[in-house]
Amino acid sequence: MNFIDLATQQKRVRSEIMGRIETILDHGKYIMGPEVKELENELAKYVGVKHAISCSSGTDALLMALMALEIGKGDAVITTPFTFVATAEVINIVGATPIFIDIDPKTYNIDPAKIADAINEAKKKGLNPKAIIPVDLFGLPADYDTIEEISKEHGLKVIEDACQGFGGEYKGKKLCSFGEFAATSFFPAKPLGCYGDGGAVFTNDDTLADIARSIRVHGSGSDKYDNVRIGLNGRMDTIQAGILLPKLSIFPDEVDKRQEVAKKYSAGLKDTVVVPHIPDGMRSAWAQYSVLSDRKVEIQTKLKETGIPTAVYYPIPLHMQTAYKYLGYSKGDMPESEAAAERIFSLPMHPYLTDEDIGKVVNAIKEA
Repeated sequence: MNFIDLATQQKRVRSEIMGRIETILDHGKYIMGPEVKELENELAKYVGVKHAISCSSGTDALLMALMALEIGKGDAVITTPFTFVATAEVINIVGATPIFIDIDPKTYNIDPAKIADAINEAKKKGLNPKAIIPVDLFGLPADYDTIEEISKEHGLKVIEDACQGFGGEYKGKKLCSFGEFAATSFFPAKPLGCYGDGGAVFTNDDTLADIARSIRVHGSGSDKYDNVRIGLNGRMDTIQAGILLPKLSIFPDEVDKRQEVAKKYSAGLKDTVVVPHIPDGMRSAWAQYSVLSDRKVEIQTKLKETGIPTAVYYPIPLHMQTAYKYLGYSKGDMPESEAAAERIFSLPMHPYLTDEDIGKVVNAIKEA
């Protein structure tokens, strides 16, 4: 059994992908070719925003958003410690300081009730609270109504980290449509992934979109050799865009199939482990299907013996990692993140799991 099944997916779209690649090889525009613009138009249409700006990775997408909002030295950016390091890493790269706040224990997403405390913490440290980066962890939307209301009250910019969330929905709106910017990743293991690195930022702001496009290409202006700002090399390869276009055409169907897999998992496991909680009005992209158990190691061992792969995402919350010791956090400062990190593990999740596969996983966990 595969944790993520890219091979079965590829069979559905291989001929279209090969056709796209051949076209790109024929026209030879390997960087920022016509397929890149075509993909951006399709991504914007899918999400329901004005601008989608493709780039080289989800990390660069987050970085471009921070740079476009002119966040830097002396600024504080509030985020969660229960996420991949890239969420916080980009804050440091622009010279700002991350301020971590704990998660909601039911959703594993940032707890909006703690934002005000984080703002005060930043000010006590002599920092300017400038932005917040909520994460759509495992594909589940953060609480955007509350986050945006509090952020507006305190003058914070919102950058949606939807690097796992593309395809999810919050109260009828697609993820990647919240905040000043949203960022996603097309890493191969993501719900929509290419065959290399890739990402995109999304915005409804025309000015911010132009700035992000400039940053993506070394801060370029109208003259190729007169760069108008500091930027980076953040372009998407044309071949990756050519791979994503056929995948995007089957993506809505794959997201629906992920919902069915998750429902069957939850129905079978709800009395055995803590299954994911999906609040009303939310639809997860199911980048991962993650459960909690005090017997995590025993269950994982049993599953491994049965030939079922598992994974543990974020076993060390960011505030406890070596790179962030300088911030002065201690064990116990983020109790919900720390508790989740100790008990969480993820099961195989992809659109091509059969009922037999799901039953095998459920039965093995019950036996353990």
